[in-house]
Amino acid sequence: MEMKRINAGKLRAIGYEPRERLLRVEFDDGSAIDYSGVGQEVWRRLSTSGSAWSYYRDNIEEEFMGKRAATRSHARPAGLDDLFKPQEED
Repeated sequence: MEMKRINAGKLRAIGYEPRERLLRVEFDDGSAIDYSGVGQEVWRRLSTSGSAWSYYRDNIEEEFMGKRAATRSHARPAGLDDLFKPQEED
């Protein structure tokens, strides 16, 4: 699913799979929720809304059943100690 990056309230990305009528929303804390049974008109309105966060809260969060989605693992960047630690000898 192709995700569209946005910065609206707590939303950071949204994506839609029309064949499955599946909407995915990703939040600023890294979590994501999939909503099934979402029509293309709802997606169109969300993705073009000037206030996507309000549209999401009023028309999606309250109207559709969502389930937590698997998100891409964001590896923590290495700290300086990890970068400069001596290499172990064999």
